[in-house]
Amino acid sequence: MKIGITGGMGCGKTYVSTILKKQGFPVYNCDDRARRLMKEDETIKAAIIELIGENAYTETGELNKPVIAEYLYSDEENRKKINELVHPRVRNDFNMWSNFQDSDVMFMECALLYESGFEDLVDKVIYIYAADEVRIHRIIKRDGLNRTVAYQRMKTQMPEAEKMKRADFCVINNGNNNVLKQLHNIQI
Repeated sequence: MKIGITGGMGCGKTYVSTILKKQGFPVYNCDDRARRLMKEDETIKAAIIELIGENAYTETGELNKPVIAEYLYSDEENRKKINELVHPRVRNDFNMWSNFQDSDVMFMECALLYESGFEDLVDKVIYIYAADEVRIHRIIKRDGLNRTVAYQRMKTQMPEAEKMKRADFCVINNGNNNVLKQLHNIQI
């Protein structure tokens, strides 16, 4: 059984994934794997340099996150170009990863599950919900962004109501909810 974990920026997907990992479940993190592929896959790296320029990577070969973020969030077409490069590789990487898992249940943490078309890779979807104000506060704290930029970035993703409607289950993560109890109550 493959279960997707999705939700908007700052909703707490990684928090939920950490709980699941502590319980012994394998969890594939699409954002982490995408960053790794953007750093290590020479074809992707060359294409990103062609799109953004040499400053997309630091002198040590690391992703220059502020430069890449500026490119991604400045224009919808830019996001589309990067996604067309990275998403097919992440899809293949997930399929290879899942073939090597011993567990009967595994999870895919993916912010852009629906936008990337990855919902066909999983059997069920858990949507992590957090109120906008909670999410904005988390994004500001995590990424050091101001409120306006945090809100603008949140709005580049599919509307929350649409994701929630398409998911099989919903977990509320406003910081005062017992997430573990909610996860245990999900009938898979």
